Amino acid sequence: MMLDKPAIDFHGLDIEEGWEAAPGAPPGIEQKLLSGELDERNKVGARTRLIRFQPGAIAPDQFVHDYWEEVYLISGELIVGNNEKGEGGVPFSPPSYACRPPGTYHGPFTSKGGCLFFEIQYYA
Repeated sequence: MMLDKPAIDFHGLDIEEGWEAAPGAPPGIEQKLLSGELDERNKVGARTRLIRFQPGAIAPDQFVHDYWEEVYLISGELIVGNNEKGEGGVPFSPPSYACRPPGTYHGPFTSKGGCLFFEIQYYA
C-alpha cells in the first residue's frame, strides 16, 4: 500500500493557527501538517510539515528513524548537539539544510529564541 499525497494548489499559509504537539516530542515543539501521511507501522507514505520550537524548547535526546528526512531551517536559530540542559552545541541560522537517510542519528536540539523549519519525511 502506498500513501499518495494529493495535489494542492499554491496557497497562502496561516503560520499562527493549526499547530499541535509534535508526536513524541518534548513540550514546546510543535508541528503543522501540510500534506501527506507517514505510516511508520507499515513503512509507507510521505508527509510534509512545519516544525517550530518555542523559545527555550529542548529535545534532549538523539533521534533515529527508518525513513528519509529533509529539513530546511526557515527562521530563528537551531542548536544541534547540546546537552540535556540545552547547553553547548553548534548553532545554525537560515539558510540551513539537512538530509538524513534512514538510520541517521541526529540531535539533541534546542532553540533559545525559537525557530521554524520545513520538513519532508518519506519512505523510499
